[in-house]
Amino acid sequence: MASREIDGVTGSYRRAERFGIALGLGELAFIPALVMAYPNLHSIGQELERLPLQNSSFVLLLAANVGAVIMPWMIFYQQGAVIDKGLRTVDIRSERRDTAIGALLTQLIRITMVLVFAATAGRAHPGTALNTVGEMSKALQPFINATGAKALLGVSMFGAAMVAALVASIAGAWGISEVFGWSHTLNARPNRRNVNFYVTYVLAHVLEAAVVLLHVNLVSLVVDVMVINALLLPIVLGLWLALEAHALPSSMHMHGPYRWTVMALSMLVIGFGLYMVPATLGLV
Repeated sequence: MASREIDGVTGSYRRAERFGIALGLGELAFIPALVMAYPNLHSIGQELERLPLQNSSFVLLLAANVGAVIMPWMIFYQQGAVIDKGLRTVDIRSERRDTAIGALLTQLIRITMVLVFAATAGRAHPGTALNTVGEMSKALQPFINATGAKALLGVSMFGAAMVAALVASIAGAWGISEVFGWSHTLNARPNRRNVNFYVTYVLAHVLEAAVVLLHVNLVSLVVDVMVINALLLPIVLGLWLALEAHALPSSMHMHGPYRWTVMALSMLVIGFGLYMVPATLGLV
């Protein structure tokens, strides 16, 4: 997987990718925290057997989790990343492997974080408010002391937030630049040809910071955005399957069990997204 390396702060997608991976490694701090929390596997199994699917709040959070795992814009981000990396046909296999490893790792971290709080604050103090990072830190303090809780939440949340800001901003800048036909690559320093792309990229960070400084309820905002992601999945995945069937060369089509597995999972997610439309509106 090759990409042009150009000296300087900007001018290399590969450098931005490595920077993002380094930041994201902070989230791995939750794995040793899970070992220290000693989750009760029997209790986890019992709770999974009686999910409160009739509870509208739970269903809304379920949709938010689906929207957080399969974000529509991530599909467009990967398309832009493939182009900026300069990948060739021979690189597809390794790119699929990297994507699979990344997907499994991120979900492992997500599940680990949920289990840590369930095994600590959730078991000892059910109903404890976890609406802010500060509240999450306080909930863990009785179990791993104040310093440990602050360090765990600080490192992991900083890494997650920085990766999200980096990836979402690049994806948005790439998408807007494609629509308007601007030059949009991280493999070149800012110049007259790509200035619109870099301005859009910087403005995305500025707007993100402005939202945070407005002191809005960020937890509710994030949940709402993730639910919107879930609602958009039928459109995005539907178009994705149509493009795979009609736009790609026949040699690039999915085949055999892999095709049917992808189709089945996509239909499952699309069906959930369609169900969430009336559920979100309170019609079911």
